[in-house]
Amino acid sequence: MGEMVSYPSNGGTSAGYLSLPAGGSGPAVIVIQEWWGLVPHIKELADRFAEAGFVALAPDLYHGVQTTEPDEAGKLMMGLAMDQAAKDIAGAAAYLAGREEVTGRVGCVGFCMGGSLALWSATLSEHVVATVGFYPAVPWERMSPKWNNYSGKAAMIHASEEDGTCAAPGIQQAVRAIEAAGGEVVCYDYPGTHHAFFNDDRPEVYNREASALAWARTLEFFRTRIV
Repeated sequence: MGEMVSYPSNGGTSAGYLSLPAGGSGPAVIVIQEWWGLVPHIKELADRFAEAGFVALAPDLYHGVQTTEPDEAGKLMMGLAMDQAAKDIAGAAAYLAGREEVTGRVGCVGFCMGGSLALWSATLSEHVVATVGFYPAVPWERMSPKWNNYSGKAAMIHASEEDGTCAAPGIQQAVRAIEAAGGEVVCYDYPGTHHAFFNDDRPEVYNREASALAWARTLEFFRTRIV
């Protein structure tokens, strides 16, 4: 089990859920929330990464607000101030890079809204060198990513069939931009899956087989890139 912590964020302070591995140290992973907020599911994922040997931090991008209602979640996502989110994410990366428990480099993973923000994170911080986006869902125009910052970095994308697979325009835009910047990117399709297929708190969309495969690929990717 982890705990809530505060960390510096470009002159301000942000909060997040920090979970440490049993061994006490390891490479770091930022875990970015879905549009629901920093809900128990995201904290549990941070704990899962810690169990796998990573120092995991899930920033609270809504600053204390969360919901279980889709309409309210949509409003929260649309109201997310991207400049503040950038500070929270970059601050999380710097905070992890400076912790004595972090023995490797920093990666970032996110889901739905967080999938886009995770891919964005490598353009925001020099500390973030590997990113994983699960079914990224936010238009890049809201973030205006500086894709050239991906030089020498790597990304992995997990795409659902419902969202249009890796052929979806938004995903293709990211793939082309990362590769053009000199970064590496791989995109995996999961046939027959719905958006949010990794979320086991939502049985109507959860896909056990696809989730297990995506999880294994994600761990191997991070163990290759940030250990």
